[in-house]
Amino acid sequence: MSVYDYSVTSPKGEAISLKNYEGKVLVIVNTATGCGFTPQYKDLEDMYEKYHDQGLEIIDVPCNQFAGQTPGTDEEIHEFCTLKYNTQFPQMKKSDVNGENELPLFTYLKSQKGFEGFGKGPQALAMGMMLKTIDKDYKNNPKIKWNFTKFVVDRQGQVVARFEPTANMKDVEQCVTSLL
Repeated sequence: MSVYDYSVTSPKGEAISLKNYEGKVLVIVNTATGCGFTPQYKDLEDMYEKYHDQGLEIIDVPCNQFAGQTPGTDEEIHEFCTLKYNTQFPQMKKSDVNGENELPLFTYLKSQKGFEGFGKGPQALAMGMMLKTIDKDYKNNPKIKWNFTKFVVDRQGQVVARFEPTANMKDVEQCVTSLL
């Protein structure tokens, strides 16, 4: 199995096979429009503009599972992102990334790269403290912990890295550029 065996759904309901992205470096990210990490849209768009012509694709999967921080319709989410952050990368249908209705793609991604921690610093500490109240066993399961968890996939379709929302976006960019 590889990432190419999965598909995502466009906001119009069309199945999009990840096989369409074969040979590209992918960043697959669950996003939210009303989150403290929402400004990462700017970093993602900057990366997309810099590296798209070299083979980078970003697949944005809006998700409302974390504190209801993506309440709008797919159309409202798209409008917010394009107006506020000028996003040009593909945005998919709002979907679950954990639980019984999670996208099979995210089941696969989590099986390939589990949770390894939030790193260091105030944001990491705050995330850990907050998650202890939601999931006492959060450190020991691969679930997506919050909005803006990013998976990086190489040109051969292998999941090579998982970056939690607290990760420095420069580290994400460095990973991506190493694969281009």
